[in-house]
Amino acid sequence: MTITAPTSRTPQGKTSPTAPSPAPRPRRRTTTGAARRTATGAAALLWAAVVIVPVYWLVVTSLRARADFTTGDPLALPTHPTLDNYRTVLAGDFTTYLLNSVLVTVTTVALTVTAALTAAFTIVRHRTRLSQLTFRVYLLGLAIPLQAVIIPVYLLIIRLHLYDSLAAIVLPSAAFALPITVMILVSFLRDVPRSLFEAMIVDGAGDWRLLLSLAAPLARPALMTVAVYDGLQVWNGFLFPLILTQSADKAVLPLALTLYRGEYGINVPATMAAVVLSTLPMLALFILARRQLVAGLTAGFSK
Repeated sequence: MTITAPTSRTPQGKTSPTAPSPAPRPRRRTTTGAARRTATGAAALLWAAVVIVPVYWLVVTSLRARADFTTGDPLALPTHPTLDNYRTVLAGDFTTYLLNSVLVTVTTVALTVTAALTAAFTIVRHRTRLSQLTFRVYLLGLAIPLQAVIIPVYLLIIRLHLYDSLAAIVLPSAAFALPITVMILVSFLRDVPRSLFEAMIVDGAGDWRLLLSLAAPLARPALMTVAVYDGLQVWNGFLFPLILTQSADKAVLPLALTLYRGEYGINVPATMAAVVLSTLPMLALFILARRQLVAGLTAGFSK
């Protein structure tokens, strides 16, 4: 049996053998690509060290006794770890400060997300001059720094007879969280196909039904994202509690940490224990909502 080489037909009708295609050459890793990957890995490790080392020191210090803190290596594990610092903090008014922070954060986030979702839905569904002007006003709020208007906010809270109350923290915090929240929700709702809204309108649905049954469920990742973001901002907020409250029973955790610095000024491990306890609620919220948070941050990139 004779094996013949593959042939191809020429324009004159003659056949000629076809040369076999050369085998693909393996791609060589360039020196520039390897150096770039090495630099990226080194930068990631450096960033991880910058973040992890302070957290490690914070936790380790909170487990030290006062004598061990003043004499031992600050980065070494404590020879005799103790929870006395946490007991000292919990025996004080920490629970009151924690409840105040939880109440302020939950109320502010609920108020902000509800108002922002309603405004974003109106801006996206009713593209009138008024709605577009409203959206521009919200965007203008991004350019106003909080520190620049703290005196007018203080005078307004005094006129409303809300000074030294938790409402004095909730209302300004919600107002300053609205611009970024509305911007994120508008960007997300604009990606929802209009055919879904039109199908529900044909079935007789009104604006409230569209908002509650279609827009809100589809925007759940974005709502979770802005809820976590706004919650972090309110939880760590310091200026409004400092200026707009005065009584110790109205203090929230960021402001209470300054009180701990004065009360436990010599007992640094107790102060660090208070800091660790104040970070646990937001850490737990982030762990529980991480999937929705990632989905909201990456929404639209696959389109």
